[in-house]
Amino acid sequence: MNKILVSGKVQGIVLKSNDPINFLGTVDKKTGIVSDKNHDLFGTSIKDVILVFPSGVGSSVGAYTIYSIKSNKAAPLAMICKKADLTVATGCALANIPLITITDEKFSSLESGMKLLLDTDSSNLIHHQ
Repeated sequence: MNKILVSGKVQGIVLKSNDPINFLGTVDKKTGIVSDKNHDLFGTSIKDVILVFPSGVGSSVGAYTIYSIKSNKAAPLAMICKKADLTVATGCALANIPLITITDEKFSSLESGMKLLLDTDSSNLIHHQ
């Protein structure tokens, strides 16, 4: 079931990962570049994309990392997860980054490079463009 955790309306390109993200240990908070060599997005920037990933992992400090990424203008436009843990939900709320959770089926249908409109005020949260 789709669930809105942080509301908003954004349009952008999907960047999808099949790996969970530990924002504290995986993403450079100044550049938004994934720095973990074992992550499937290694070397990729999460700046100005709609970041799609299964879930977050890691400590509560990851929420402040998300806030720092936003403060440094290196954050994604929105985040879409199958399961939003407390770290991701808190970080997105602090940074005012739209966040929704989606079903496994919807997650499987999203691919990197797709253009999306995410609108939490719409009955259909995700519009393909």
